[in-house]
Amino acid sequence: MTAAAQNQTGRHSTLFVVVVALFVTNLLISNVIANKAIELFGYPLQAADLIFPISYILGDVLTEVYGFRRARRVIWIGFGCSLFAMAAIQLGLYLPAHPEWTDQAAYAAILGNHPRILLASFAAYLVGEFVNSVVLAKMKVWMDGRYLWMRTIGSTVLGQGCDTVIFLTIAFYGIWPNELLFAVMFSQWIFKISYEALATPFTYLIVNRLKRAEGIDVYDRDTNFSPFAWEK
Repeated sequence: MTAAAQNQTGRHSTLFVVVVALFVTNLLISNVIANKAIELFGYPLQAADLIFPISYILGDVLTEVYGFRRARRVIWIGFGCSLFAMAAIQLGLYLPAHPEWTDQAAYAAILGNHPRILLASFAAYLVGEFVNSVVLAKMKVWMDGRYLWMRTIGSTVLGQGCDTVIFLTIAFYGIWPNELLFAVMFSQWIFKISYEALATPFTYLIVNRLKRAEGIDVYDRDTNFSPFAWEK
């Protein structure tokens, strides 16, 4: 079924809504736990690195099954939900605390974010997700739907690369020594690519089951790939 035919009804299946809900939930949780620095197998990471790559896997699923048009909407929905969540958290931070509540410092330490971090997070998310989705959609057309593993990993290499470089540069350039900044960039990028590669069997399983259940397999042959288009 073509993307145009698929969208004529303007309806969204329950399965599509479930994937979108998982995508947004993963994104919101990633933003909340991003403040904690961790070390895994000797690599410096953020706690969010353990689950944020799932948003790219779900983005791959959305683009592969439903096409770029729907994936684009989901990316913007995720952005809007993140913006709302961060605004609510910041509001909670700046509201005066009750005299008997003594955990304001803990609240600020865990949930508070410097404006520079917020800008880095939102910019990296939008660029990374759109690069990932566009590359996957275009590769699907070029490869006539074959080699899903190559398309998911290839789009992640570029998308996660953009995400990692943009976030760390905006957030920490001039604060961290350049050697540390580049080391963290590289370790996070390799970790995220490896994560996607290891998840490939899971991606195949979900994509194939969704295609069968939904009866669709969208190819973006005549798609406007502008992030700012809002097509039906």
